[in-house]
Amino acid sequence: MREVRTVSTYERLRGNPLTGRAMAVWLRLRLNEVGPLVALLTVSGLGYGFFALAHEVGEGSTEALDRRILLALRNPADLSDPIGPRWLEETMRDITGLGSVFTIVFLTGAVAAYLALSGKVRIGAFVIAAVGGGEIVSTILKLFYHRPRPDLVPHGMEVFTASFPSGHAMMSAIAYLTLATLLARVDRHRRVKALVLFLGVSMTLLVGISRIYLGVHWPSDVLAGWCVGAAWAALCWFVALQLQRRGEVEAPDPPPPA
Repeated sequence: MREVRTVSTYERLRGNPLTGRAMAVWLRLRLNEVGPLVALLTVSGLGYGFFALAHEVGEGSTEALDRRILLALRNPADLSDPIGPRWLEETMRDITGLGSVFTIVFLTGAVAAYLALSGKVRIGAFVIAAVGGGEIVSTILKLFYHRPRPDLVPHGMEVFTASFPSGHAMMSAIAYLTLATLLARVDRHRRVKALVLFLGVSMTLLVGISRIYLGVHWPSDVLAGWCVGAAWAALCWFVALQLQRRGEVEAPDPPPPA
């Protein structure tokens, strides 16, 4: 029985010399010009946002808004009771666990193992280095700023470290955004890319919101964690592009046209 092979649109277009040449030019520009420029602009913008916010926190300019938001999420008659049904509070505890050290380490190791078994060993090693480096940065920032935890409302769970920036918000941004961007680069299907990026952003936002809801962080802590975490993820993206350009990490498969 004769085997019938389906030829994708990408393969047909790649066979066209003009289309193939245009696609090669775009991929080269995206790797060497557009991608690095966007990554550096993102790092610069978010880095500036973090240090500007840190200055405002140090001046006490965010205190009124921080207090207003925390109190808005509590029952005025009982500040130990977050607004909403009981199941919502339990759900928020489950969500905040997605930003814990154990979850981040487990997920990073699982993704690195998947990449290694898929033949992308160097990308897997880069993932471990990127997330591990982010954890070091988070620890250093907490020790440097050493902001006390909120004492305005009772905490919804136990906490052991300083408040600024939020470690859960920062590490979820570093891990989920870094993993999402790298996985999106190694998968050629645009729908998969969009899904992975959407999940990465959603998980980052949900973890940060859960920290505010549980009263263990000021909103400015979470915003600062998002800023520095996303900046780190963008920096990792930039480094990955440079390593890929030099051939030191595996290049992703080019995406098929829509």
